[in-house]
Amino acid sequence: MQEKKKILFVCMGNICRSPSAEAVFTGMATKEGIIEKFEIDSAGTGAWHAGEPADKRMQKHAIKRGYNLTSIARKFDPDTDFDRFDLIVAMDDDNVQSLKSMARNESDLKKIHKMTDFSKEWNYDEVPDPYYGGDEGFELVLDLLEDACEGLLEKQH
Repeated sequence: MQEKKKILFVCMGNICRSPSAEAVFTGMATKEGIIEKFEIDSAGTGAWHAGEPADKRMQKHAIKRGYNLTSIARKFDPDTDFDRFDLIVAMDDDNVQSLKSMARNESDLKKIHKMTDFSKEWNYDEVPDPYYGGDEGFELVLDLLEDACEGLLEKQH
């Protein structure tokens, strides 16, 4: 049996962007019939929301597109997550910098990527945090994540 590709999506609080990326990627891989090839999770660089479900507004927008945000927020743990995951995909430059500052060695650094590096259609440098904005911010996050997750999934084949 082939070793599963382990992917961790990371944002700041793990209640909007990274659980959405986890749900979108899982949904796409499931639809393609290849979900068993992956282990998908999400985490935050901060622990403010640890133990909480995804933001209700994010859940509402995701459900409209058929994605179910089931994950419970947790803080990224450099001692276990760098060893456990093959790819660590951050939502923005701040998250990338936070992860790099926690990296223990060159091997850890090589696992860190930015979500928008996998974008195909959208030309954004980051997936913006929708937390303090309105509905359009949550919709934009999902647009960007659908695009980037499609690109990421293609790279895994």
